[in-house]
Amino acid sequence: MESTMGVSVVGLEPRFVEGERMRIAGLRGHFKREEIDRIPAQWQRLAAMGEIAGRVSRVEYAVVLMAGDGCDYVSGYEVEPSAELPAEFYSVNLPGERYAVFAHEGHVSKMRYTFGAIFDRWLPESGMEVVRSIESTSWCLERYGERFQPQTGMGDVEIWVPVKNRIRQQ
Repeated sequence: MESTMGVSVVGLEPRFVEGERMRIAGLRGHFKREEIDRIPAQWQRLAAMGEIAGRVSRVEYAVVLMAGDGCDYVSGYEVEPSAELPAEFYSVNLPGERYAVFAHEGHVSKMRYTFGAIFDRWLPESGMEVVRSIESTSWCLERYGERFQPQTGMGDVEIWVPVKNRIRQQ
């Protein structure tokens, strides 16, 4: 087991999952790299909105759309395709993709190190690349499972990266 700035990265060995189509809806914000510490406030605003009609499960998701200066971050829930949403909600329809799934060990404030290990080390060495199927940009999911504890920032957290085999140039 390796450690990167206090975050365990279990050999960077993902499991692979064939994901199904789903609709994620919630709040969207743009965060520059130096502003990612503001993301928890977006989650707090979402939680303060209370129960959302059409929510599918207790699992929470973040869709992370990579941008040159940071990311667009959609914190939300899987909702039914026909769910009527609050006006301030943004909705993302995820296609069914093949995902490399990485467990995040440790506090959520340390996820930047897990992301770094995945995108700076594992991905270049894997022979794979990120699928650009949403807004023609690289993206991934953060999945906060039912055992995640928002009060402690610990628990069931995974990073799902949509991948395909890299085309090799001859």
